[in-house]
Amino acid sequence: MEEARRELERMRGSSVVWRELRYERVTGADGYDCDSHAARRAAVLWALQYDRRAEDLPLVRWLAEQEALCRREAPFQGLTEETELVGFLLAEHRRVEDVWLHWEIKRANFDTWCGYDIEHLFAAGVQATVGFVRDSAHAERNDVLERLLDEEGQPHVSEEDLAEWAQRERSRFPADPAAEDPLRWVQRAKLMGEGELARRWLDRWAAGRQRDKSTLSQLRYQLADLGAFAEAAKAQRESIQFADNPWDSASAWQSLAQLERQAGGHRAAWEALRACRRALDGVAGWTAVGLGRMYVEELFLLAGSADAELADVVFTEADRQARQIPGLPLVVLQAAAEAAGKVGNQARAEHYLKLRDAEQRRIDVEMSRARS
Repeated sequence: MEEARRELERMRGSSVVWRELRYERVTGADGYDCDSHAARRAAVLWALQYDRRAEDLPLVRWLAEQEALCRREAPFQGLTEETELVGFLLAEHRRVEDVWLHWEIKRANFDTWCGYDIEHLFAAGVQATVGFVRDSAHAERNDVLERLLDEEGQPHVSEEDLAEWAQRERSRFPADPAAEDPLRWVQRAKLMGEGELARRWLDRWAAGRQRDKSTLSQLRYQLADLGAFAEAAKAQRESIQFADNPWDSASAWQSLAQLERQAGGHRAAWEALRACRRALDGVAGWTAVGLGRMYVEELFLLAGSADAELADVVFTEADRQARQIPGLPLVVLQAAAEAAGKVGNQARAEHYLKLRDAEQRRIDVEMSRARS
């Protein structure tokens, strides 16, 4: 946090340097578009959370504008912690004119529309906000009023509701960094690219916790996200005991197979997939649901990454199981074609390539129809 605090002091010194935190769309090494300044902007927001001053309102507003722009332009849409944090910080100033800025965030994308709390717009007070918007000549006046009021013209939120919401948000974004859940520091460290720091925070969070279903699920997710696939697989294997029906069991074994494959444990992945298939026997209509397709996809992915002897065995099983699955998705057909090529089965490779190309044409037609 020391670096974040120093960055905040720079921003407080001159608004000229705020542009260093602006939303800037770039294409990353993975080929996806992203915001090149997201991490630096996030760090300043974290520092503002723990050092709140009335005179920071112009900076908070500027950061909120950048978050609104980012959420509107982001290729995967979404609602991030940083967007919610800047919304909270802005709401804490309780300035009625900020209703328009909250509205820009609210309407940025589908996720913000659903997940950015309507209480943000009412932050200056329910009646004060409604009256301000009604009296305004703002271009968004009617749209905002429609969102603030129900069909009978009454606010969706009461003053009591607003007070309770504000208290919950203050608990969610405490002013003392020591009051934060370690998992929040895990996420923040990952955003900054500090994998080792994230791991330390994760270990701190896990220390002494009961290894129940919730703990193991969180560990599996976080460890996999940090690239510690072998440890994530260990947590997943431990969690299988909590699967209490065939669907959950099959899903747990499929997840374990994926993690073992990513960790390089191909034999263990194969055994997990065999257990997955046995569990699927208890799932009615499994060949027609997503879980069945995921199982077959994982078989092909394993066949494409295992050593030659095991790859042959796994591909044979994958090819056999795939015949039972109608309408295999494009990603599965691609994995199937690659696996067939890996094991040298040219006939099946050509078969899956034809299916892949046909599916791609079908998707292209559907997309064209949707655009027209």
